[in-house]
Amino acid sequence: MPELLCGDDPEPSDRFPAGPLFVPVRPGPAGCAARLFRTPLGERTAVGFTSARRLAATLGPDQAWIRLAEPALRALTAPLGVTTVTVDPQLSAPAPTPVRPLAPVAVSLRVARTA
Repeated sequence: MPELLCGDDPEPSDRFPAGPLFVPVRPGPAGCAARLFRTPLGERTAVGFTSARRLAATLGPDQAWIRLAEPALRALTAPLGVTTVTVDPQLSAPAPTPVRPLAPVAVSLRVARTA
């Protein structure tokens, strides 16, 4: 079977560094922590963007980020069992909105009397 070229293979078998990435972070107890996401199949993945503009277009302008090289991002998330790094994802689901508690409903029961 002939070996696929990178242009023919949607997921090349050779992992190569993507270079410095803009990595979304969240506040953590010791500073900031890389945000982890899920792939459409539910697998955990680290995410990096090749530009701050792409990060803001996907996650919003208020998303905090740090610069990390792709190998550093892999090393950071490997102890958590995350082995996948997704570069420049184009879609993300919005964060779930909290459900407001329902207001209590007053119920009045009337008993019918028969004569």
